[in-house]
Amino acid sequence: MYYCGIDVAKRGHVVSVIDDTGKVLNHGVPISNDRIGFQQLADLLEPYRGGIRIGLEATGHYWLALYDYLCHLEYDLSVINPLQVKAFRKMDIRKRKTDRLDSVAISEFMRFANPGSTPADLPVIIQLKELTRFRFHLVQQIGDCKRKIISILDRVFPEYEQLFSNVFLVSSRQLLHHAVTADEFAAFDLNELAQILHTASRHRLGIDKAREIHLKASQSVGVSFLTDAIHTEIQCLLQLIELLEQQRSQVDAKVEQLMNSIPHHIITIPGIGQVTGAMLLAEIGNINRFPALEQLVAYAGIDASVFKTGQFEGDETHMSKRGSHYLRYALWQAATASLLHNPELKQYYDKKRAEGKQHGVAMGAVCHKLLSRIFVIMKEQRPYVTH
Repeated sequence: MYYCGIDVAKRGHVVSVIDDTGKVLNHGVPISNDRIGFQQLADLLEPYRGGIRIGLEATGHYWLALYDYLCHLEYDLSVINPLQVKAFRKMDIRKRKTDRLDSVAISEFMRFANPGSTPADLPVIIQLKELTRFRFHLVQQIGDCKRKIISILDRVFPEYEQLFSNVFLVSSRQLLHHAVTADEFAAFDLNELAQILHTASRHRLGIDKAREIHLKASQSVGVSFLTDAIHTEIQCLLQLIELLEQQRSQVDAKVEQLMNSIPHHIITIPGIGQVTGAMLLAEIGNINRFPALEQLVAYAGIDASVFKTGQFEGDETHMSKRGSHYLRYALWQAATASLLHNPELKQYYDKKRAEGKQHGVAMGAVCHKLLSRIFVIMKEQRPYVTH
């Protein structure tokens, strides 16, 4: 059996091959990060075909093209977390570090640790990570636009926010296309205002809501001289929100398509839908990276941080918030939805609140319990069963 280690970098990679006794057969061969270099790698590996395992570090995004190329050549691959190799390298008492030595260390790691082959669905998981992270930023942009609109309305018609349960309901958005300031709404024809509301709300709102808006507007002291500038800002922001929401829907459709192409059981847990489930799968990746639940909890950053010095130990604990903030975000979203769709977790949340825990602390506990369930179904590759 032979073991190949590839030290990945931006401009080029370094390759070493050892046999099952640890003898170095190819020591630190440099290859360029292009087709010529990849062909050189294929030629180097060909004599060992059928009896070689290849390990490459997941360094940034620079390993992706190499991984894709070697997959097409049907080699047995393991994508390795650089932290694992770093810990393994510490056993070398001489503390030397070069790209050539790193590639040999990766080969030795493959020989001693014998990590499992990277799952065949990794390309789909990487696509899900790309899309869900992109979606996360779309959602952030939508939120920023909405906060800007609220800030604008607070200056020109501060009472407007009280008129709707959500300023961004369809009926409210339609109104903001016609008027923005309190003076404009006060001057609006009452019947026309009622008709806009009636159509936009699918006949749920009408003359009564129009009168309420008129009354609030006539009593408001919003700034009126900003009208022209505010109109431009509001229209641009509303159009941007609509565009971003359309893009979010496109992403959601593609995420659902990818999720349907791979086996998984994560959405069998009540409260976890396709998009949130996709983000959880993508951020966790290969569950075998985490031998124990505690390691996954730490990676998500929902483990407790404790303040202790000398004889003093703080009596309050908080999430450490280390690790993947994308995973933590997805987990929090799933936990929030679980309060509506998972009676068992809702009961657990209520129990924590009854014990005097604040909302954030109780939600942290729900996140921990939810993550433990995700860990089990991913490890055992089975659907979630309600107890």
